[in-house]
Amino acid sequence: MLHKGEWKVAFNGEQFGPYATREEAMRTAVDAAHKMGKAGHDAHVLVQGRDQKFRTEWTSGHDPYPPAG
Repeated sequence: MLHKGEWKVAFNGEQFGPYATREEAMRTAVDAAHKMGKAGHDAHVLVQGRDQKFRTEWTSGHDPYPPAG
């Protein structure tokens, strides 16, 4: 999520970062979600849009890892 001009990753109520780019934040979030998925947890990466709504960007077990791009 972009928070006060910085890219951050939120997990279990904590924020991590800042990251220099959206891509760096996404890579970090997907890597963490992939590890959780491998451990048997349901893992999704959500992105908050400008409208403040969240949408699923990546899902463990359904989307390629590492993601293309």
